[in-house]
Amino acid sequence: MSIGIRLFKEVRGFTLDVQWEIGNELVSLFGFSGSGKTMTLQLIAGLMRPDAGYIRVNGKQYFDSASRLDVKTRERRVGYVFQDYALFPHMSVSKNIAYGLTGRNASGRAERVREMIDLFQLDGLEKAFPGEISGGQKQRVALARALIGKPELLLLDEPFSALDRPIRVKMQNVIKDIRSEFAIPVLLVTHDFSEVQKMADRVIVYSDGKVVQVGSPAEIRKNPSCDQVNELVGSVRTE
Repeated sequence: MSIGIRLFKEVRGFTLDVQWEIGNELVSLFGFSGSGKTMTLQLIAGLMRPDAGYIRVNGKQYFDSASRLDVKTRERRVGYVFQDYALFPHMSVSKNIAYGLTGRNASGRAERVREMIDLFQLDGLEKAFPGEISGGQKQRVALARALIGKPELLLLDEPFSALDRPIRVKMQNVIKDIRSEFAIPVLLVTHDFSEVQKMADRVIVYSDGKVVQVGSPAEIRKNPSCDQVNELVGSVRTE
């Protein structure tokens, strides 16, 4: 599996101009807020349209400005967990999870939802609404919804920012377990290098809409390529 992108996008005085390729690994898009990390996820998912470039997922073209190809969002096999989880408040846990699944009959949908309930340890919460469950439970529901359709790529936009430390550590382990269960590339957006060190196989460092360094967490920590990266790495909390 591989993901390759070349993206150029101008929005209100900000320019994103990046190119990179990843394999079947957990890769962190790392950088200060406003550096273009979330925009990259939105462009890959089809929630925004690049001005130019391409998006290739496992040999399939999702976007190519040269040939004017732009695959619709719902046709891209991409799982997306938003920073605020974006659960539907009027839907139960089961219905939120089922929303990510298409193309099955009722019994097939129910069976697949049951599998995800079991996998993400949500037993007993099937009929609960998002306002009735904890932050960690909401995140597991969002992950189950993102993965129920067996996507080719999982996008995670600062998934731990709203969680207390004990729950954050637990959910970091859940994400790592997902890698072995689903065996798909994962893109994790964060500006916390302690998360990068615990979770990422590789790091793509963004600064002002550009890629300034790519490497393993250890390489980034040991040999930052510029002052911005040095400042980012130096902000790591001791935990």
